[in-house]
Amino acid sequence: MRICLLMFALSGPLLAIASPPSAPAAARLPDVPLPAPLERVLRDYEQAWRTGDAKALAALFAEDGFVLQSNQSPVRGRSAIEAAYAGQGRSPLRLRALAYAVEEDTGYIIGAYSYGNNVGDTGKFTLTLKREGNGPWMIFSDMDNGNAPPRAR
Repeated sequence: MRICLLMFALSGPLLAIASPPSAPAAARLPDVPLPAPLERVLRDYEQAWRTGDAKALAALFAEDGFVLQSNQSPVRGRSAIEAAYAGQGRSPLRLRALAYAVEEDTGYIIGAYSYGNNVGDTGKFTLTLKREGNGPWMIFSDMDNGNAPPRAR
């Protein structure tokens, strides 16, 4: 099986990058309801993150899955994922879906995340999913990044 995820980034003219004009805040994209098996993935992820349970987080991933966090090298494999998540979490993560699709044994969820009662989104994520037979949907890759601009060094 092959999972292909193509992502295209479009940018404005070079002048806009060198000297960006003040832009109004982007409107919050609406949530989309997920089918129960995909909703379970998000809610189980939130619960494991909130309790800081790296083993439970890693168990949501396919054995050969990836974690692609901001400012970190890619991590592959359930045991490496558990090690990467060790010491993370223990905060009130909230995930919401912006789009999703499934076809046969592959799928994806594009979403946004925040913490606690924050009004706006802290960042965004993509989950690519796979399943074997009628088994549960497993995360094949989790890529996330924050909405805040990078800090000047």
